[in-house]
Amino acid sequence: MSETDRRTFVAGAAALTAATATAAAAQAKKDPKAATTAAAAAYPKPPFPVQRQPWPGLASKMNPRPDHGEKSYRGSGKLAGKKALITGGDSGIGRAAAIAYAREGADVAINYLPAEEPDAREVIALIKAEGRKAVAIPGDLRDERFCRTLVEQAATQLGGLDILVNNAARQQTRPGIADISSQDFDDTMKTNVYAPFWLTKAALERMESGAVIVNTSSEQAGDPSKDIVDYAMTRAAVLNFTKGMAKQLASRGIRVNAVTPGPFWTPLQVSGGATPEKQRTFGESAPLGRPGQPAEIAALYVAAADPALSFSTGQVFGATGGNGQPG
Repeated sequence: MSETDRRTFVAGAAALTAATATAAAAQAKKDPKAATTAAAAAYPKPPFPVQRQPWPGLASKMNPRPDHGEKSYRGSGKLAGKKALITGGDSGIGRAAAIAYAREGADVAINYLPAEEPDAREVIALIKAEGRKAVAIPGDLRDERFCRTLVEQAATQLGGLDILVNNAARQQTRPGIADISSQDFDDTMKTNVYAPFWLTKAALERMESGAVIVNTSSEQAGDPSKDIVDYAMTRAAVLNFTKGMAKQLASRGIRVNAVTPGPFWTPLQVSGGATPEKQRTFGESAPLGRPGQPAEIAALYVAAADPALSFSTGQVFGATGGNGQPG
């Protein structure tokens, strides 16, 4: 190639690159947050209306109402014959998991606070509609004795226990550490860390080889927000607990996995988990530009418990809208 030809080639390549970059930038400006699927195109994006509910909040009173997969999730028998207990199963991510598990063939017990009874009744009806056994056990996970009773009742009424999903959580926004009272800290720790510990201990007395424990952690475990530091601490603890227990229980043939959500539209946000300002723009900072809907994470809870993934233990299944996940 002559020097003249080389210069012509280089100039042409540079022009093509510039044109491509310009076209890409124009497309990004036109549609910076394109939908990942046709269904996702219909999901709401910020800004959201500011709304407040007393803790723990009800999904049925949220605007917009979250999608838990009530109409969209289709099962294929992945969990046929399994017996599952899901904490926080009345709404949010726990509700989505309960619906998915029932449609995958599992009998399901859900735990929730008494104030969440209206949401819980909807979930129980959805489980029964799949022809599966549905068990509702209200109660406060901050009580160790109740945690043991919960596992006992679930195993008795279901006829066994194959899957434990430690999902229930407490999140309350506080501007600074001085605003987190000892009672606040204690309530969050007991709900998010003590309860999974107590429930796991009780469940292991009944679980056999092939059983699975699925813990809900969060992207907060590795990238904590400044106004929910106590909550973020608990999510890191749960992730560590998952990895340690996976090693401990491998010899028993019991798997332990975690799911790490990013920003998801659930009652946590409207019952004190986010400030009004953060609520308006909730999920906007994720690369996908919106919060996830519980329906979009349900399949990960199925995967985490799926017998077909028998070599997957101590794993972290993430859904953060592009924000990555803690290691």
